[in-house]
Amino acid sequence: MVARDVVAEDKPYTERPGPTPVLLIEDDDGDALLVEELLLDGGASVELRRVRSLAEAKSALPGIACVLLDLGLPDTHELDGLGWLQEHVPQLAVVVLTGLADEYLGEKAVRSGAQDYLVKGQVNGHVLDRVIRYAVERERADELQRQLREAQIYAEENDRLERGLLPSPLVSDPTITLAARYSPGGQRLLLGGDFYDVVEASDGWIHTVVGDVCGHGPDEAALGVSMRVAWRTMVLAARPAEEVLRVLDQVFDHERYDPNLFTTLCMVSIDPTRTVARIYLVGHPPPLLVTPTGVQELSAPVRTPVGIGDRTRWPSRELTLGEHWTLLLYTDGLIEGRVGTQRRRLDVDGLVDLVEDARARGLYDEPLLDDVISRVRELNGGDLDDDMAVVSLGRTARSGL
Repeated sequence: MVARDVVAEDKPYTERPGPTPVLLIEDDDGDALLVEELLLDGGASVELRRVRSLAEAKSALPGIACVLLDLGLPDTHELDGLGWLQEHVPQLAVVVLTGLADEYLGEKAVRSGAQDYLVKGQVNGHVLDRVIRYAVERERADELQRQLREAQIYAEENDRLERGLLPSPLVSDPTITLAARYSPGGQRLLLGGDFYDVVEASDGWIHTVVGDVCGHGPDEAALGVSMRVAWRTMVLAARPAEEVLRVLDQVFDHERYDPNLFTTLCMVSIDPTRTVARIYLVGHPPPLLVTPTGVQELSAPVRTPVGIGDRTRWPSRELTLGEHWTLLLYTDGLIEGRVGTQRRRLDVDGLVDLVEDARARGLYDEPLLDDVISRVRELNGGDLDDDMAVVSLGRTARSGL
């Protein structure tokens, strides 16, 4: 056993070779000397430090693995000291020391979270050494269990958010082909705020949306889920597109945790004849239209993102699709990847080239989508830095595209 004066450390205790750092909080010099002699007699591999009150202990706790806590300190009452330690340094193993007359307090302390208790005068060095070692190991096992439980909860929350972000499209028209892909940037475990949805309304119109809440992580993902659910609800209620977008803006403004957050989105509504579409660009990259004659970027009036600007103005563009077509909607994660060792990004023009190349090789629908995404990642030299959501919606004659 090594005894040394108290010196405050900046770092919490982490397992390392050598004596276990133990802090004795004991105001009685005789009892403190007894603890030190017991540890010496028992050959305990500990580095013992001693303070006389909880107030003194507060600066000495960093780097400590186990606390031997007297329940009769001058600045605490009964289990107050244990409660303070559990609240402020919950990772510490705590063994309480009590007198024979207060043995019931030791039992109560264990029920309250202490690893063990010892009655002064009724313990030898070997028992004290074993109790300290077991207390440290038990606390370490408890901490691992807490971390595991937190990881499980985190995974469950991610699953819930993913189910909210990645819906099952509601399309019954057999002439429509549909594919969607989503991935968080850099294959992070955290989800981003990208979302998408496709719904065929009772009046025969098909509506699709792709959106991007700025930022990454569960908070942004939760906002994305709120936006997607609100969008689907309004579309299923057969509300006009401008009203749908106004409501999305209101929902976002109410739900966002930071007033500087915004969302971009692209919404496309296709009429029952499947030959005409109306496009809304809300601070978002334009979709691509793939037809038997080629691939083109679709222009439309662009307004500021959701959460910014005039909430009454939602400009759009109507265009003729033709008989056979595919619309490619995507978030900017798909086009912001690098092009090999070059400093420039892929951008929309590069995406058009990739789609043209896939189309020239006879790819369409899901194979085309997967080929384009694979090529984008290949050009980037690996996983994309930003989150990505892509929807391919088409009415295609395979011989024509």
